[in-house]
Amino acid sequence: MTTNHLHFAFCCTLVALLSSCGVTRYVPDETYLLKKYEISGLPQKSISPYTITSYIRQRPNSSLLFGWKFRLAIYNMSPRSESGWSNFLKEMGEAPVILDLQSIESSKLNIDRYITSQGYYFNTITDSIVYKKKQATVYLNFNLGKQYTVSTTNWVISDSIMRSFVLSDTLNSLLKHRPIFSEALLELESERITYHLRERGYYNLTKNHISFVADTLQGNDSAVITVHFKEGNRSDEMALAAAPQQRFKIETIHVYPDWQPEKPNTDSLQYKGMVIHFNKKLKLRSEVLARLNRLETGSYYNEQVVNTTYNRFSSLRLFSGVTLQFDALNTHSLPHQAAPDKPDNIPVPDEALHCQIRLTPSKVQGYKINLEASSNSSGLIGISPALSYFHKNIFKGGEWLTMSFSGNFQFKFNNAVKSKELGASTTLTFPMFLLPVPHTWFNNHTPQTDINTSYSFQQRPEFIRNILSVNFGYNWRGGERLHYRFAPIQLNIVRLYNVDSTFYKSLHDPFLINSYQDHFDLGSSFTLFYTTDNSPVPQNSYFYFRWTTDLSGNSLELLSRKKKNVPSEPHLLWGTAYSQYWRSELNSVYTWKPVPEHSVAARLYGGVGVAYGNSNALPFEKLFYAGGANSLRAWQARAIGPGSMPLDTTFSIPNQTGDVKLEANVEYRPKLFWKLEGALFLDAGNIWTLRQDLGREAGAFRLKDFHKSIAVAGGVGIRLNLEFVLLRIDMGVVLHDACKQKWVPASQWLKPRTYSIQFGVGYPFL
Repeated sequence: MTTNHLHFAFCCTLVALLSSCGVTRYVPDETYLLKKYEISGLPQKSISPYTITSYIRQRPNSSLLFGWKFRLAIYNMSPRSESGWSNFLKEMGEAPVILDLQSIESSKLNIDRYITSQGYYFNTITDSIVYKKKQATVYLNFNLGKQYTVSTTNWVISDSIMRSFVLSDTLNSLLKHRPIFSEALLELESERITYHLRERGYYNLTKNHISFVADTLQGNDSAVITVHFKEGNRSDEMALAAAPQQRFKIETIHVYPDWQPEKPNTDSLQYKGMVIHFNKKLKLRSEVLARLNRLETGSYYNEQVVNTTYNRFSSLRLFSGVTLQFDALNTHSLPHQAAPDKPDNIPVPDEALHCQIRLTPSKVQGYKINLEASSNSSGLIGISPALSYFHKNIFKGGEWLTMSFSGNFQFKFNNAVKSKELGASTTLTFPMFLLPVPHTWFNNHTPQTDINTSYSFQQRPEFIRNILSVNFGYNWRGGERLHYRFAPIQLNIVRLYNVDSTFYKSLHDPFLINSYQDHFDLGSSFTLFYTTDNSPVPQNSYFYFRWTTDLSGNSLELLSRKKKNVPSEPHLLWGTAYSQYWRSELNSVYTWKPVPEHSVAARLYGGVGVAYGNSNALPFEKLFYAGGANSLRAWQARAIGPGSMPLDTTFSIPNQTGDVKLEANVEYRPKLFWKLEGALFLDAGNIWTLRQDLGREAGAFRLKDFHKSIAVAGGVGIRLNLEFVLLRIDMGVVLHDACKQKWVPASQWLKPRTYSIQFGVGYPFL
């Protein structure tokens, strides 16, 4: 029996062992294991069963696919006798959840409260339990009650100024257009009104100052809502005699760019309405602090401006904490106002606010280490280490300097064939536009300017390539979800040396030959990024897409007016041909959580590049490739395609590339135990060429039959989630062979050239 068969047999044995352990082994007599809850009778468009499960007091044991209770199985494997091994298995596993009848009643009460808050009144929830083999399944059936619509809204506001602000914004009220009456709707409306007024100086106002009275006795299943504004908390009846709400103006602004409570500041200076406090030496220039700040002395408190200021300081990435604290400097005391609803009430005097912007510094300098590795059944090993150093405040203006060093090494043991790539890059990011553009154009967010230079040395058995790149671009945001990047200058200079004399002779495709020539390209690029969650590590369901397009060589074409001696030859600048092409790619990912601690991520990717004018082919570095730790994981990088073309033996190390790339991925990510997570994935896609060259027709993209050459891979993975870093190992198996255009039977899955092992850091796609 081969090693591969032994591995397969071991896996099957382990699964069988875990499955065979009785799920009720540790369930005491006359008790039952809570198997699951079944929910029926809910309108899933408005109330999903998944939402309801969060209100169930007693949860069944966690499960993986098809209801397999993996952690319970590990717990049940523990010996009954006390020992270190038994305690270890119990710690890694999960004890059985014993059915508690009282928890069912508590769950029904919780769920009924939630459903009522969503606008369903007088509901009925019935339960039943089915017992089978010491396991219990709880069935909850919902008979939803009556709903009301909001017909009329009345406003009771004593303060004339506040009343004018509220009534001027009723077009945005959530109570318009006869919505379904619910507590959830009133809560959202109170938040909307509160934010609207806090944008207009009412600093002390909270949603608890707003109360609603609903009259549902009008008939026609409708409700008349009366909105009251109290001077105190809605739950505090004694607050009715308190002083009315007042508007606040900002009187002073104090900034602490190096906030440390245990170290009081010794020095200060005044700059553009701010008082800046520091110790001996100011680490961030005053003009930078003023540019980031949007608060102004003498202006009314505005919640939106406060949030904008917070976001701008946070985007600098220089502080571990940003706090804006406001304190009232004095308090006016007036008798309670006269009867409500009178617009001629005496205005309430304004109050003054003292603002402190406390900026807790983070570590200014640091480094990061990354490592990816892969291996396949042919014995080819790939290792990609990377080291980067960063400084967050190199010129005392929040400028971010990053220096990176990376490598890529591919080799086989006991074989002289190998390749290596070494790279170094430097990126300098400025928290502003380096253009005569007023920074006031970007009131809500801080724009950035990036200047990047990099050098790459690639040594392969066939040639040595040197690439020098310069990139100048701008980054900015449009709202909370849209991000833009425009790079007006992208320059790449490519030189090849020590080219094997037989290399060009072996390349029968003239367009492929053009990809391996000295060249340079000068162009621009634009990127649009949209996300529903800007968090560094999103916790809930989210979606994002990134679209990037490059255009190169057009400006050089205008400058190069000299007539060519040979029409088929390209224009030359400084003795070297320049590239002219258009390239675009779109990447979209959707991640959702069907149940707690389980997530599913799906990805769609498409890219295309077209060479024209002065170029017959895309530059090598702009060609697409597939495979690797973040692509089709049953193949190593550049080891598949184009289309159904076989592996090009011209290259000692795989180097398959194309003009078109399509890829789809789906990955199920369950939480296992401890810090371990699992993965079950399916990858599909390939690369293709746009030209149908003689002898390479199998690699061309054709709408009528490109689907036949789509490669499909499936596999499993294990992840170690250490919070600050996630390490993963994936094993991908070839399911559909694009080259042979046929499905691979299960008996061949672990044969040579049918699987690959990938090691990486972070999820393959978030």
